[in-house]
Formats: sequence, structure tokens, C-alpha cells
Amino acid sequence: MEIVVILLSLFFLMFIAFRGFSVILFAPICALFAVLLTEPGYVMPFYSGIFMDKMVGFIKSYFPVFLLGAIFGKVMEMSGFVKSIANTVVKVIGTSRAMLAIVIVGAILTYGGVSVFVVVFAIYPFAAELFKAADIPKRLIPVTIALGAFTFSMDALPGSPQIQNIIPTSFFKTTTWAAPWLGVIGAIFVFTVGMIYLEWRRRKAKAAGEGYGSGHINEPEQISDVKLPNFFIAILPLIIVGVFNRVFTNLIPKFYGTQFDFTKIDLASVNAVDITKETSIWAIEGALVLGIVTVIVFSFKQMKMNFNANINVAIGGALLATINTASEYGYGAVISMLPGFKTINQAMSNTFTNPLVNEAVTTTTLAGITASSSGGMSIALAAMSEKYLEQAQKFGIEPEVLHRVASMASGGMDTLPHSGAIITLLVVTGLTHKQSYFDIFVLTIIKTIAAFFIIGVYYLFGIV
Repeated sequence: MEIVVILLSLFFLMFIAFRGFSVILFAPICALFAVLLTEPGYVMPFYSGIFMDKMVGFIKSYFPVFLLGAIFGKVMEMSGFVKSIANTVVKVIGTSRAMLAIVIVGAILTYGGVSVFVVVFAIYPFAAELFKAADIPKRLIPVTIALGAFTFSMDALPGSPQIQNIIPTSFFKTTTWAAPWLGVIGAIFVFTVGMIYLEWRRRKAKAAGEGYGSGHINEPEQISDVKLPNFFIAILPLIIVGVFNRVFTNLIPKFYGTQFDFTKIDLASVNAVDITKETSIWAIEGALVLGIVTVIVFSFKQMKMNFNANINVAIGGALLATINTASEYGYGAVISMLPGFKTINQAMSNTFTNPLVNEAVTTTTLAGITASSSGGMSIALAAMSEKYLEQAQKFGIEPEVLHRVASMASGGMDTLPHSGAIITLLVVTGLTHKQSYFDIFVLTIIKTIAAFFIIGVYYLFGIV
């Protein structure tokens, strides 16, 4: 019965997300519903002592990352830098390789620090124009954008500034550059298999006589490259974010040591800060600030007219994304404290005795149920990270490997039909699940397999 209670709560939350209701409201309701069915007298203590405590803790740690990422993406868009990068890549690769061009542009922007949601809006006009010129079915645009922005550049490539690569640093005391070779190998696997699949689908459509199609909705206006910023200036902020993320990752521990003790400045009531947990977060925050400043310096004239209104939109988006994920994190914390979860955890531990396999299965499953890579990973690691570290030490596995596996696994089943990112992608492109989701699901399978692929590579060759 205890397990049934948890499953009922999880499926109800999944149903709510699929129907488009806000998890900010329903995550605590679903969590407390599970507590109510388990032990009615624990409802309010669990709400205040666990749900709210963990939710607030998540916001405390990660809100600046969400905020700065959203602002960076918005100023890149306002300045015309995104258009310049996309236009240049398209010219170099050519319209005959439309899919490859869109995947590369998406990867550049995502790895450069632009929020994946911003990338969708920024790339779609270029994708529509290229696909139309090459007469590729429009229904293949969403999966092409997803391959570039939602997969290897988001969580596999070392140093990625996306939240999926940052969250594990707090649990495993690693950096965003953890397990670099495994990350690169995983990225190559996803990119290669993904592109083979996309090209196969394109050729199959062409053989069937299917072209771009007509009668589509949300068709963008034709792109003009008049007065676009210089490409080298446009890509400079992305380079700065990447370089200084690495620089700050190295400098922060040297400057602060392993912890900062407030007693040395007569603030005994303030708890010491564990620098090893904060290094990666501070590093990407500092890098994003420098990236934002760089964009403003080079394009202040273009942005100053509607700067305040556009930045407010970015801030609103950051708040919504943070609280959504934090609410899911609080939900996971409550569920992980229930007796039923301990039973499930024990069963999974007995079934998947290897800590890496266990971590990958748990993380991608929860990411699928919550329809959120960051939310699912946060739930999994909040409940299991200490056990994974303990098992890893026993088997001689480095924490960096745990980091990379968790990060890549989180970006697996998170793209199920009720995913907010997928729904946004389809709405922006003017397509439906019926038209485009099958190909996205295949990509979901490829990405899920990739997490287990790097586990195999690690055990076969010992590469980290």
C-alpha cells in the first residue's frame, strides 16, 4: 500500500503536468496527498519542515544561475548576436545541409550559455527558412532543434553552463568539467547517431515525395541579414562565458580555500560556507555576468530602446523556471522520506546493484515522470547521492563519473510528451504531437541509451 501511495502521487503529478497545470501549485498538493494517505498527522510538519525547506534551499542555490542565464539569452537575442551566429553558420554549411546547420547553431548557443528555451525561439525562424529552401518536411524541425539544444550540448559536453550540468556539483563536490572524456564521447555518440537518424528521415521523406508542405501555422517572416552584427563580435560573449567558467573554476578554490568561516570577521552566528559545493555555481555566475556585460558594451545602442521591458520578461521567465523546478525538488524531498520510497529504493538497489546503472535508471525515470531533467535529477540526487558516493568509494568509482552519468541521464526521458520544453517547442513551431513527436521520442531513446553507453565505455576502458 505504501508503494501504491507514491505511485498514485507520481502519476497524478505527471497527469497534471501533461494537462498543462502548474507544478508550482500541484507539486506540494501531490506530495502532501501522499503524506496524508501514509500518516495524516504528518502533513503540516512535512510541508514546513521538508517541502518548504528543500524548495527554499534549491532557490537559494540556483536562482542566480537561472536569472543570469535568462538575461544572457535575452541580451544575445536583443543585440542581434544570435541572428548573426545563425546566419554565419548557415552560410558556411549551406542550405543543402539544413539539418546539420540547425543542430550546430543550437549546440553553439546552448553550450555558450543561452537558455534552451531562448534557443528554441531564436533558431526557429532560421530552421523554417532553411527547411523550406531545401524542401524538407516542416514536421522534422522540432527534432532537429531538440538534437542541437536539448541533448549533448546541454548535459554531456564538459563545462556546459546549463543547469543540468551544474546541479550534480553540489551533491558530488565536482565541477562542471567533470569526467571530460566521458562527456565528449557521450556527446559524439548522441550527435552521430542523432544525425544519422535525421538524415535517414529526410531521405525517406524525399523518396516518398514529401516536401516542406503548405498550410502551416506560425510561419516566421523571412530573415534579413541587413545590419547584422559582425560574427566574431557576436560569438565573443559565448567564448568569454566558456573561458571564464573554466578560469573561475580554478581560481575560486585557490582564493577561498575549502571553506569560508565567518567567525574570522566576528560573525559567529553565520554558518561557514563550503566552497567545494559553491565553486561551480559561483564560476558560471561570474562567467555569465562577464558575458552579459560584453554584449551590452558592444551593442548598447541596439538594446537601449526596450531594454527595461525585455529584461523584465527575462526575469519573469527565470522566476517561473526556478520556482517550477524548486517545487519539483521539494516534492521529491517529501516523497523520498516516505516508507514506500525506501521500499522502492531497496528494490532498485537489489535489482541494479551497480551504482552507476542504479543512478542512471533512477535519474532518467524521475526525469521522465516529472517531465523535467533538472527536477528529476534533483529528486534522485537529494534522495540517493550519499548512497551513490558510498557505493562509488567501495567500487573505486570517481565522483566525476557519478556527475557525468547523472547529468546525461537527466536529459534522457525528460522529453516525454508532457515535457514543458517539448510543448513549448511544438507551440513555437506551430506543430502538434501527432505531427512531430514520434521523431522526438526516438531522440529520447537515443539520449537515454547514451547514458548507459558511457557507463559501458567507463568499465571497458577506464576513461574519465
